[in-house]
Amino acid sequence: MSLFWEEVVVDCRDPKALGRWWQEALGWIVVGESDDELELAAAEGAHPTLLFGAVPEGKTVKNRLHLDFVPDDQAAEVGRLVSLGATRADVGQRDVSWVVLADPEGNEFCVLSARTAA
Repeated sequence: MSLFWEEVVVDCRDPKALGRWWQEALGWIVVGESDDELELAAAEGAHPTLLFGAVPEGKTVKNRLHLDFVPDDQAAEVGRLVSLGATRADVGQRDVSWVVLADPEGNEFCVLSARTAA
């Protein structure tokens, strides 16, 4: 048996608005769109994709699953994402090397410190 990782699905109130926010944040492209979904990929045919799907309820608790990103410059990337509409989030982290942010609908994600060459 084998499995292919197709997509990460993000439930949201406004999939087009949130999907477009993530498109700008990641520099990805739209690979699919309908009235209640928007799908992004790093490139045409790339997987996994991010699929934003409409749900009637808003987010109420901390995510059980989140995305981590590694930038070249953590401070600059955090500043850029905040300028796009992300907010700093407190999920109980203390003195850690990553920054927890939330997208415009409150979904948490982390911006890790830059990796050093091995």
